[in-house]
Amino acid sequence: MKRILLSSVAVFAFAAAGHADELSDIQAQSKQLREQNQALMKRLSDLEKRQEKLEKQPTQAAAPRINPTDAMAADLPYKAYVKAPAPVNDDICWKGVCVYGAFDMGVGYQQHGSGYSPYSANPNAYLIQKQNAGSYFGVTGNGMSVSFVGIRGKQEIADGLYGVFNLQAAFNPASGMGDNGLSSITQNNGLGGNLSAQNAFGDSSRNGQMFATAAYFGIDSPTYGAFTMGRQSALLRDGTINYDPLGGAQAFSLIGTSGTNAGGGSTENSILDNTYKYAVGIGPVRLAAMIGARNGSNGSAPGNSYFGDVGFDYMGFSVDFTGGKIFDSVGTVTTPLTSAQMNTAYAAGFSTGSNGFISGTVSDNTVFQVGAKYTIGPWKFYGGYEYIRLENPNNPLAPGAIEQGAVLVLTNNTNFNVAKIAQTGWVGVKYAITRDLDVAGGAYHLWQNNFTSTAATAQACAVNTNQSAQCNGAQDMVSVLLDWRFAKHVDLYGGLAWARVSGGFSNGYAAAATNNSNTATNPLGPNKASSYNPTVGLRYQF
Repeated sequence: MKRILLSSVAVFAFAAAGHADELSDIQAQSKQLREQNQALMKRLSDLEKRQEKLEKQPTQAAAPRINPTDAMAADLPYKAYVKAPAPVNDDICWKGVCVYGAFDMGVGYQQHGSGYSPYSANPNAYLIQKQNAGSYFGVTGNGMSVSFVGIRGKQEIADGLYGVFNLQAAFNPASGMGDNGLSSITQNNGLGGNLSAQNAFGDSSRNGQMFATAAYFGIDSPTYGAFTMGRQSALLRDGTINYDPLGGAQAFSLIGTSGTNAGGGSTENSILDNTYKYAVGIGPVRLAAMIGARNGSNGSAPGNSYFGDVGFDYMGFSVDFTGGKIFDSVGTVTTPLTSAQMNTAYAAGFSTGSNGFISGTVSDNTVFQVGAKYTIGPWKFYGGYEYIRLENPNNPLAPGAIEQGAVLVLTNNTNFNVAKIAQTGWVGVKYAITRDLDVAGGAYHLWQNNFTSTAATAQACAVNTNQSAQCNGAQDMVSVLLDWRFAKHVDLYGGLAWARVSGGFSNGYAAAATNNSNTATNPLGPNKASSYNPTVGLRYQF
């Protein structure tokens, strides 16, 4: 009996010890859970306070999506080091390859105009031309941006390294024809002495190429930058568009409708073949360099081109400094040949090439450009300056040289015995009235020195500044524009531009446009040609 009693006491002791251990565990777990609950309640309280604070703040509009058809986003490989956003669900993309583009067409009136060109990327004489005399009312095209269809792609080829490419085919929205500035000139050949019979035309770097605006590929690293090769925009064109308050709109911007600034003295150089471009971002600083290689041997084709850019962004302020040197640049392709000049070219046995016969001056160009803009709230302020020095070429081009498919049958290699200095300044502002409605305005002034090389011409320029294209003169444009993005991918725009040429720039203009009369009856004064041009249009971007 005693043994049984001792065993019972032992079992009870073990049970009591086990109960004590379990109770201790439960107490520890309860304490831990209470501490976790207190931490969660504190976190919840902090989140609720933060939520309440944010709800009391004004609602911020979502950051606008950068449309891939924008002039800067569509053709700026030097921006490629910025990591590309994921495609929006309505982008036309498949496995990293996207189709994008723009159509731009409208109606306009020009006080002094000429017929619509089916070839030119600038099919209307938005900036007054020599043949502009009577008024024009009718179809307009590419008023805000050049119409095009493009294919671009970005594919990861290694960890943090991407292969990229971009192809852009530009076209005239009214005729459906590919942009061809040189053909817009040569279609007027034989009419060189008959201004009233000529259509609008414009020299261009888009001259019938399948992919006239862009055809390049390369590699892109968010860390080490982008290296691209092929047909690309010159760094000057990139800067001109980025710092233009009208975004390079051809109907409203002097530096958009004229390629002088984008091409460093000649629009032919604004988009170049055979280029190698490298760009990198280091914090807020941008660095870029570009080389355009000669298409042929010395004397048979334009020469090499070299460009460099340094820029930075800080607290809403952005600025870029761009410089370049262009050899054997072909410029001033602005006068169709006369019938006599055509007959001489045929008699000399020149081939017409794919774009016909042209004439042009040849020069070695040195250029410097600075552009700046400042964003504060709904306001954006713009300004820029460009300096171009044109001198006689070290390697003159001979008659028969090829310029983007056209044959130079008349070459002037001595037009700049005295260096021509062309300078451009511009300012402007853009204001976002609402998220989908902007108003913008800009003023542009381009002027040149008197670079005549003979005493007789210099004396003539002193008496009458439009006696020669080498006399000092100026081009001006003042514009205002309203742009309403009333639907996804579609905007309606309307604006008014006033354009004027004076002095040497008005040499050879139609008398009705120049108003070459005395200042008593002409408020513009003598030797000036002007036109005001209201334009409305619809643009679809995808």
